[in-house]
Amino acid sequence: MDLAPKQLPTLASRHVDPHSYPSGVAFLDGQYVPMSEAKISVLDWGFLHSDATYDTVHVWNGAFFRLDLHIERFFGGLERLRMSIPFDRAGVTEILHNCVALSGHRAAYVEMLCTRGASPTFSRDPRDAINRFMAFAVPFGSVANPEQLERGLHVSISQRMRIPPVSIDPAVKNYHWLDLVRGLYDAYDNNAETALLLDFNGNVAEGPGFNVFAAKDGRLSTPATGVLPGITRRSVFDLCAEAGLVAEALDVSVEALLGADEVFITSTAGGIMPVTKIDSKAVGNGKVGPITTKLKDAYWAKHDDPAWTMPVAYP
Repeated sequence: MDLAPKQLPTLASRHVDPHSYPSGVAFLDGQYVPMSEAKISVLDWGFLHSDATYDTVHVWNGAFFRLDLHIERFFGGLERLRMSIPFDRAGVTEILHNCVALSGHRAAYVEMLCTRGASPTFSRDPRDAINRFMAFAVPFGSVANPEQLERGLHVSISQRMRIPPVSIDPAVKNYHWLDLVRGLYDAYDNNAETALLLDFNGNVAEGPGFNVFAAKDGRLSTPATGVLPGITRRSVFDLCAEAGLVAEALDVSVEALLGADEVFITSTAGGIMPVTKIDSKAVGNGKVGPITTKLKDAYWAKHDDPAWTMPVAYP
């Protein structure tokens, strides 16, 4: 056995990141920086333990959409996870505005997040960690691409169970996505474009970053338990109330979803998006339905409503 000393590699003074990132601006540690400079420590509990909460809001035509609801949900998550940040709601709102204004994006995907942070002594006690707030704005992105929005998404129902609410409160947006990612791969293996997971009772729950609605005989239903109460989901309820449509949150069985006249999914990343095929079978007549179209059009029309929007002050 050769015990001769070997020359150690050179210790670099700083990390050189070879990766590329979307254009945008981030805020962390009191600084606004390009997205390529937004970094966290490998010792951060957000990375090591997925101990974090976040929220996302979009900007369309230079204005935030329903920002107040996203801010409230984010602060609710902080409280439930016993995290604290040195900013109040107005402070976070200002930071998000600054990120968008500095980026120049008129259509943006904007995220606010807080990680548990890291302990200066590498303590295993989460109370010793220094919580860390960050935010960023990048170009707007959608769950569905233009072609899929036009003809409807093809979805597969994975048999994987979504993390039950007794384990993780779904009202707190989090990065526990391994079940969702595995569901996505199940969908890809079945030649579908995205996935829906089941809840602990075998009913339909949600997909990677979206809620789902089914329309049958003019009435809409969406899963009630084990799902994130999405802001776009809430917007559908608000739009249905204005349009005189019945929408209910209740248990949605796989059979009910497969037998629906129309199905659509909802997300800040894309709005109201039609689904026309589930498990290789057509939904209804296989075309985007009238209720979906009516709600989708009403949703985007609300982006011009001052009651639902907040303009960004660009330089």
